[in-house]
Amino acid sequence: MTVSFVDFAAFQDAQNKIQLNVRKYCLQLIDALKDNYRNYAIRGHQIFIDREESVEYHQSCIDKLKEGHSDIDYEIESGSKYHKIIMISYGGSRSVHCFVDKKTGEVYKSASWKSPAKGIRFDLRLIKDREWLFENADWSGGYLYKR
Repeated sequence: MTVSFVDFAAFQDAQNKIQLNVRKYCLQLIDALKDNYRNYAIRGHQIFIDREESVEYHQSCIDKLKEGHSDIDYEIESGSKYHKIIMISYGGSRSVHCFVDKKTGEVYKSASWKSPAKGIRFDLRLIKDREWLFENADWSGGYLYKR
């Protein structure tokens, strides 16, 4: 069976669109992880304020968090097959939060710095998976364990 140039071009366009969407979904996942950490840290500082312990310090930390300052950050590092979502701590240490297949949008827990664990955890192309992921993703990665 021969494939016409038009069919080939349409296929390539579809593949490119999927890959662009996967990258966009990775950025949205990063936003969800940052929001989760910010809310987690604010709740932690609020506990000390409620106990009336170092109120000024903890209130200033909450104010900084609400302004967008955080102890951790995330970035995407793209390899040949996967996007690595990397967590960067305040001290500069880096760890792989998860892997996302660039072509399929499948999300994997990390096994090491260089490779994902076996078993797909989520598929970013599926609306149901994506919505659940963005609502439930936690900064420390607990949502990536088998469900």
